[in-house]
Amino acid sequence: MDLLGRLRGIWFAPALLALATFGWGTNTVASRLAVGEVSPMMLIFLRWGVLVILIPLLRWKEMLEAWPLIRPKFLWVFLMGGCGLSFFNALFYLAAHTTTAINIGLMQGTMPGFIVIGSLFFFRVAISRFKMLGILLSFLGVVIIVSKGSLDNLLALAFTKGDLLMLLACVFYSSYAVGLKLRPKVSDLVMMGYFALAAFLTSIPLMVVELALSDVQLPSATGWKLILYVAIVPSLISQVLFMRGVDMIGPSSAGLYTNLVPVFAALLAVAVLGEFFSLYHLIAIVMVFAGIAVFEYQKKIL
Repeated sequence: MDLLGRLRGIWFAPALLALATFGWGTNTVASRLAVGEVSPMMLIFLRWGVLVILIPLLRWKEMLEAWPLIRPKFLWVFLMGGCGLSFFNALFYLAAHTTTAINIGLMQGTMPGFIVIGSLFFFRVAISRFKMLGILLSFLGVVIIVSKGSLDNLLALAFTKGDLLMLLACVFYSSYAVGLKLRPKVSDLVMMGYFALAAFLTSIPLMVVELALSDVQLPSATGWKLILYVAIVPSLISQVLFMRGVDMIGPSSAGLYTNLVPVFAALLAVAVLGEFFSLYHLIAIVMVFAGIAVFEYQKKIL
């Protein structure tokens, strides 16, 4: 590999993945702002519905041309879009009703580990002790930020069924990240178009259940703005950037960047929601980035 290629691999992929996780961090704030503006399953149904309309409008010819490559992998596409995207979001919202924000953050910190295990099991991607240290450092950063740097908060943890739902959600998304290695050779936007269709179809029964329970809340004007935002940024741009990052450095390395989501969410909560920036924020950020640096170090010196 030439020098330009090495620099591109070293800096470009991390930048794409950081931008992807920043978009997902904004989704956390948007989800909080959506409370009282639109019901959870309605939000999921409409966010994917927007993309099912938008992406084919932009790339319908390419999607039709890609169909011969997609058709043999139809079940894979359905599982990736349905379980990895739609069900992940549904379980995330359901978990938020029966567990704490601290527990949700801690559960999300398990995703890099799940992705590494999945990569090892399915693709024989080895993990060194040095890289495992990077995962642990990054996870400790997540622990610090979601516990607000308080040992009392950690000692007061009580796990509920919501935690099991969140853990299952993390398994779903980790499987999605690992499964991206099997994607056919089509453009990122076309691939996202098929994923969005699968996610939309699997969101329909979730919408029906919410309707049957009389829990549906139609979006307000603010709700529609939030739906459009989460459809365009976290659901489209961030997912496409993440797919590109996985293509460049593999699911194991790319997966570690998911630990930036609670970091960005905390910083955005300070900036947008007016929460206070504390010393633990800085410590956590340093630890998460240190973990990523340690994880990547051996690969970069090869």
